[in-house]
Amino acid sequence: MQSNQTFADVFRARGVSRRDFLKFCSLTSVYLGLSPSLLPTIVEAMEKKPRTPVIWLHGLECTCCSESFIRSSHPSIEDILFNMISLDYDDVLSAAAGHQLEDQRRRIMKEYKGKYILAVEGNASTKDDGVYCMVGGDSFLNTLKETAADAAAIVAWGACASFGCVQNADPNPTGAAPVSDIIKDKPIIKVPGCPPISEVMTGVITHFHTFGTLPELDRFGRPKAFYNTRIHDKCYRRAFFDAGMFVSSFDDEATRKGWCLYKMGCKGPTTYNSCSKIQWNGGTSFPIGSGHPCIGCSEPNFWDRGPFYQRLADVPFLGTDSNADKIGIIAVGAAAAGAAAHAAVTAVKKAKSEKHDHQDKA
Repeated sequence: MQSNQTFADVFRARGVSRRDFLKFCSLTSVYLGLSPSLLPTIVEAMEKKPRTPVIWLHGLECTCCSESFIRSSHPSIEDILFNMISLDYDDVLSAAAGHQLEDQRRRIMKEYKGKYILAVEGNASTKDDGVYCMVGGDSFLNTLKETAADAAAIVAWGACASFGCVQNADPNPTGAAPVSDIIKDKPIIKVPGCPPISEVMTGVITHFHTFGTLPELDRFGRPKAFYNTRIHDKCYRRAFFDAGMFVSSFDDEATRKGWCLYKMGCKGPTTYNSCSKIQWNGGTSFPIGSGHPCIGCSEPNFWDRGPFYQRLADVPFLGTDSNADKIGIIAVGAAAAGAAAHAAVTAVKKAKSEKHDHQDKA
């Protein structure tokens, strides 16, 4: 791939009209949650700025982030690879291997010094000089440090690279550490999840390409555009939660009816992610939609915060310890109290009005 091509160059070569190109830019701005006033900025970036070179490294991980990435549907994986980014190194997706592939990584580092994005999937073993994760005859720890040295920014894909995940869980025998514990002098954006949603992954790269900066981040280093809302707030089972209708066993009738999974250990009320809005597989599913409670995989140290299938706290707030009848009684009581209060306020206002009328006549 030619990294110096612009998006517009690629689109023209593929016979895409100017009209469709502008439509693509418009949809991209909507997808990133940007103001309509920023559309000209996106158009200019797509027309003039060369595609951003990306080096994608793999450390201690299960490759689920790549599996999610290649299943992107909006845009599709073909558009991502051939139209949106210049993925110049990825030892999972590349045809080349061994020394030939490592030479390609070093060439990109030299030719695009300070301009490429380093995408990291997985974390690094730090114990015993990183010997528990070796790539191309060298430790992944060394490869990570070497490649990060001249990167413009680093994107930590998934829970492993962002926060540590299962490799980093107690007792952590290999000394596995997330990227931010190893690289301290580069801007790092964390895109956690096990795995992250593919469209979130591509959206982050598109934002950096367009504006040359990282998107606005939350206190954990996650992009607010995708991690500013609790899964619970957009979950289609929220109505059952509010009505006190919960699954208490995976084989009960409530499960078949799609009731709330909070009492089965669902971490949706404390997890910030776009799962319930964007979803996976072309926007058709996410874990809760498939009948499995959220395990909070986009939050720090989620693996050590188990157990996954037990409700962790007995908090008596509306819905969690009630049934529909109890909530109905509470609602009726609240309505009666409200009616009584309204009547009292009306009586006071009427008395004041009559008093003023009497004084005026006097």
